[in-house]
Amino acid sequence: MSVAIDSQRLLATFLDLVQIDSPSGHEAAVAAYCRGALTAAGCVVEIDDSAAITGSDTGNLIAELGGDGAEKVFFSAHMDTVSPGEGIKPVVEQGVIRASGDTILGADDKVGIAAIIEMVRVLQESQLSHPTIGILLSVGEEKNLLGANAMDASGFCGQPCFVLDSENQPGEVVVGAPFHSSFKATFTGKAAHAGVCPEKGVSAIAIAAAAISAMQLGRLDEVTTANIGTISGGSADNVVADSCIVTGEFRSLHEQRLNETGAAISTAIQTAVAGTGASVDVVWEESYPGFLLDEGHPIVQLALKAAKRIGLPAQVAVTGGGSDTNVFSKKGLQAVTLGTGMKGIHGLGESMAIADLETLTRLILQIALDYR
Repeated sequence: MSVAIDSQRLLATFLDLVQIDSPSGHEAAVAAYCRGALTAAGCVVEIDDSAAITGSDTGNLIAELGGDGAEKVFFSAHMDTVSPGEGIKPVVEQGVIRASGDTILGADDKVGIAAIIEMVRVLQESQLSHPTIGILLSVGEEKNLLGANAMDASGFCGQPCFVLDSENQPGEVVVGAPFHSSFKATFTGKAAHAGVCPEKGVSAIAIAAAAISAMQLGRLDEVTTANIGTISGGSADNVVADSCIVTGEFRSLHEQRLNETGAAISTAIQTAVAGTGASVDVVWEESYPGFLLDEGHPIVQLALKAAKRIGLPAQVAVTGGGSDTNVFSKKGLQAVTLGTGMKGIHGLGESMAIADLETLTRLILQIALDYR
């Protein structure tokens, strides 16, 4: 059954949302907006106690719209945005929304929130039979998925969850995203005067450079990448640097390949240090786990069939970026990411086509109505 959305209301909601400042750690204002909108649409809304863990000024928002029967399906988006994301002034030109100033737009991920709010409003107004709708709006997604990691998902295990947070087009279902790890290597050498007695020094910067030059970086294979993000050290041009800090990341769709990449980076670091008189301390961190579902998985098929029903070229994809889906999958939800159509995320050229915003909303509405 085809159910119409209110396109003008949907656009107004999106424009409202992007004008509410919500940099990571300061999501309280947008949470309050969402709480009001969802409560008015018939949802029971709560804010969890994750703020004590994440450091945000609010917890994650968890809401529920009661439905018919025992079935329950979740939809999720995140409330925070990257910088520069304060004082956003959206403009609409030829069906595309952009920021008018030197800021991002915030479509990542206000598009997901707007679509979810409109879906709930339509379901409530239409009085059509539908499953119970669960809504998970997280904080700190842009900071290594802080909110999702802090969320107590013990009551959600086994439930399907559609995360609206991908640059892919509506109708594309992201079935895989990588495991992600990072490292911080602190090299310690020995300071000396660079002009008078350089031979008495041990350059931590030179050793770090040797380590980096021995690493394989960039795209290592179709689903594996590695990168050096920052390097800093030294105190003055005329002093042999006695310290240098290098940070980097590596990711892969396959956990074994991730571990192999980490081992190769470790070998490069330790080999560069060996016999130099320097030392190194390396801190490793698993940022988030990966996930990979088969195209035949029921939740994937549900999304693909719903896409086809509304005339979209349904297909699956994998991505090199992480999202709350990675964490939710580990916590036991059956989670996939849906393409939203947002473009140029994390940059000043970020944009959102109104047609894609509407299509995404129709898609998740269809998923909700089809789920049985």
